[in-house]
Amino acid sequence: MKDAVEIIAEQFRRLPGIGIKSARRLAYFMLERPQEDVDTFLNTIKEARAHSCYCSICGNLSTSDPCPICSDDSRDQHTLCVVEQPPDVQAMEKSQEYHGLYHVLHGALSPLDGIGPEQLRIKELLHRLESSQVKEVIIATDPNTEGEATAYYLSRLIKPSGIKVTRIARGLPAGGDIGYADSITLAGAVQNRKEI
Repeated sequence: MKDAVEIIAEQFRRLPGIGIKSARRLAYFMLERPQEDVDTFLNTIKEARAHSCYCSICGNLSTSDPCPICSDDSRDQHTLCVVEQPPDVQAMEKSQEYHGLYHVLHGALSPLDGIGPEQLRIKELLHRLESSQVKEVIIATDPNTEGEATAYYLSRLIKPSGIKVTRIARGLPAGGDIGYADSITLAGAVQNRKEI
């Protein structure tokens, strides 16, 4: 029979980005905590999960429906940023540069993985565009094969409606080293260069 550390480590390994060493470290940490701390930790997760839902408008993870972003009349109602997953909304919000609305696809096109347009929230996006005052759609999918295919597919669907379609710029991160950048990142940096 497995010991408590291994049982707990197996559960932590189910989390993205947690390897066996990190899982064991977390398991030992939790087992060494006072029972009240463990109870608080578990109850916090249960409570947050019980009160979470997807916004019926944008598809973002929220504690209310509609979410606070969709409910905020001060946001730019003419701009809609399309992202792959809920964490992408949080990343965009942290930039404090975007003040419009969002639409979360819940994935990207990946035919090899069986993810086509029907598995994403594309129908909802098109319906939303028909019944809104959106003038620009910013496609902010990941700069990988699936993200690029999704951006291209969406632009071909949206452009005939007369709505402006743009793509977030790609390039080197601040503090990046050109010598260590991959060719896709460098190509994006050259394509998206601007005058100084």
